[in-house]
Order: sequence, then structure tokens, then C-alpha cells
Amino acid sequence: METTTPYTKTQNISRIALGAMLVTAGIGHLSFSRKEFQAQVPNWVPMDKDTVVLLSGVAEILLGASIAGLKNERVTTGIVAASFFAAVFPGNVAQYKNHRDGFGLDTDNKRLARLLFQPVLIGWALFGSGALNTKRKEVSTVK
Repeated sequence: METTTPYTKTQNISRIALGAMLVTAGIGHLSFSRKEFQAQVPNWVPMDKDTVVLLSGVAEILLGASIAGLKNERVTTGIVAASFFAAVFPGNVAQYKNHRDGFGLDTDNKRLARLLFQPVLIGWALFGSGALNTKRKEVSTVK
């Protein structure tokens, strides 16, 4: 059971925007951006790249809807979203390492910038969900 934490307007807007972004990206996985997302699937993944893209698209839609819509499990959902962003990071590394174009990332500098944005997504999920506030509060009450 999660501790009830008051959420700021900025956190709520941030959380809903992240959820919308995830749903949009997930829809892209299933339709108009499938080929682009395949560029991020590392060669070592033991599945068909299109299958990975489709499954991750469904996961993103569910995760986005959850982070935007769930009220009682915001912290847990934020941690799951942050974990998801960490889990897909090897795909971003593979795109950089293998010089694969996708989503306008057609130079190594652009692909490197994308890598540096991944921690921002993780922080965004933790901030918007209130996970950072909750964990800080837990740490401060232990002292």
C-alpha cells in the first residue's frame, strides 16, 4: 500500500504528459513507426525484431495509460516506468553503436544525444509519479 502524498500541479501535468507520450509511442510501435523502432532492437535479442517492437508497443500503451490514469498506484507505476526506460536503454546503445538511423537520428552526435536523454526520461517518471518525494520522505523518517 502506498503512502498518500500530495502531488503538485507540475507533477500531475508531468505525469499525464509522460503517459500521453508513452501511449503515442506505443501506437507508433504498432503502426506508423514500426520500422523506425526496429532500428533500436539489438541484434543479440533472441526474437524477431518486429515481434519485439509490437510487444514493447503494447507495454508502452499499458504503461502510459497506467501512469496517466492510476491514482492509488502512482509511485509504483512511476518506478515501473523508470525501470522500463532503463530496460530499453541497451536498444538505444545498440542504435548508437551500430550507426542505425531512426527517428531522425541519422548521425552519431544525434544518437549520442538520445542516449543522454534516457536519464531525463527516468527522472521524469520518478518526479511525475511522486516516487522521488515518497522515497525522500521514507529516508528522512528513518533518520
